[in-house]
Amino acid sequence: MQPYELTLTAAADAIRTRRLSPVELVDSVLDRVEEVEPRLRAYVTVTAERARRAARAAERDIAAGRLRGPLHGIPMGLKDLIDVAGTATSASSRVRDGHRARADSTVAARLAAAGALLLGKTHTHEFAYGLTTPQTSNAWDTGRVAGGSSGGSAVAVAAGAATFALGTDTGGSIRVPAALNGVVGLKPTYGLVPRHGVTPLSWSLDHVGPITRTVEDAGLVLTALTGHDPRDPASLPTPPTEYRPREDTDLTGIRVGVPRTYYFDHVDPEVEAAVRHAVGQLRALGARPVEVDVPMARYIQAVHWGLMVPEATSYHENTLRTVPELYQDDVRLLLEAGALMTADDYLRAQRARTRMRQEWAHLWREVDVVAAPSVPATAVEAGQATLTWADGTVEGVSDTYVRLSSPANITGAPSLSVPVGHDAAGLPIGMQLIGRPLGETVLLRVGHAYEQTRPAHRLAHAAA
Repeated sequence: MQPYELTLTAAADAIRTRRLSPVELVDSVLDRVEEVEPRLRAYVTVTAERARRAARAAERDIAAGRLRGPLHGIPMGLKDLIDVAGTATSASSRVRDGHRARADSTVAARLAAAGALLLGKTHTHEFAYGLTTPQTSNAWDTGRVAGGSSGGSAVAVAAGAATFALGTDTGGSIRVPAALNGVVGLKPTYGLVPRHGVTPLSWSLDHVGPITRTVEDAGLVLTALTGHDPRDPASLPTPPTEYRPREDTDLTGIRVGVPRTYYFDHVDPEVEAAVRHAVGQLRALGARPVEVDVPMARYIQAVHWGLMVPEATSYHENTLRTVPELYQDDVRLLLEAGALMTADDYLRAQRARTRMRQEWAHLWREVDVVAAPSVPATAVEAGQATLTWADGTVEGVSDTYVRLSSPANITGAPSLSVPVGHDAAGLPIGMQLIGRPLGETVLLRVGHAYEQTRPAHRLAHAAA
């Protein structure tokens, strides 16, 4: 096995025990980046020399007994909405030509303090306003979409071109590309990870979280990211917490909600079968499945768009007026549509969100986690605009991919996407586990236990 193939946990253990140096790991991953980038295009920019300098410094520190923790010497990618001092934050948009960040975002600073090494900035759907990341190819089939908007981050991790990465998630933008590329994506509780220095899409829906190869890896990254930051008005007053899943796989006493409504409507049969089989695996580990109804399901899409669209348009108001031609057509149209929404529309969406959170709070009295598909279908072909379901319903690709992930953004609940198999075409399928707010420990426990029932993670074959 080459160093670039190692999970974060395995690489950290090898570095800690001096079986692997950060320099060897970074060189291996950078060689992998050079190999796969022409096909996958996960990165906006690769900071190779910066990464090598940091790796040499980490090697010296560790040799001197100054190991900072499991992220020390680990190479990572950051979605290009996340500021790193002195580097561009392009948001994959011509609008940001010439931009340079003046200071680190909170998450970049915390990862640097933990010893993680920046490999480069990963592609996003322009300003995170989309679910496909069209400039990046799927790590399993380069003719298919990567998913978005954190497509570059997910593809880099799936291909071995980063040991872990960060993404952002406004309606599924971590979990969707994680599911479509066969890796783990965690959207934490709203406000748990500070967003200072991260370009927003929608202030009341945005989250930052890790994309990794295993659930345990996600817990290690989350541990480095949490803790209150007064510069983010939504940041929760929670102390830094260690998120390490339990080693055992006993889920006795855990109640797993299986939705009767919404989450299995208009879902590909192979996706449904894989997720239901995964729920059966959780049952075999001691969990108790409980059928549940999804609160206010008919309002989910309207509430999500009613919140996101006007907030996004507000952020882009000045540049939309002065340089509209610099936006991609799909994003410009969405931003222009937001200007047509009224204050009443937005307030109705906010009131509905409050009611939805209250109803989900009742649901958490019945179950500990909810298990459902991450996305209704696997990765579609690049350029495909719609899907047609068995009953003749035609649905836009973005609407399809956001549909099952947006409830966790509306309610602020944590949500974890884990791989649960592949369809007949060999494309990854993801299961979404949703937990109660600040329930990351239980969420990671369930995800990690399920993961132990499957073969060890392997890299995407399109990157081979």
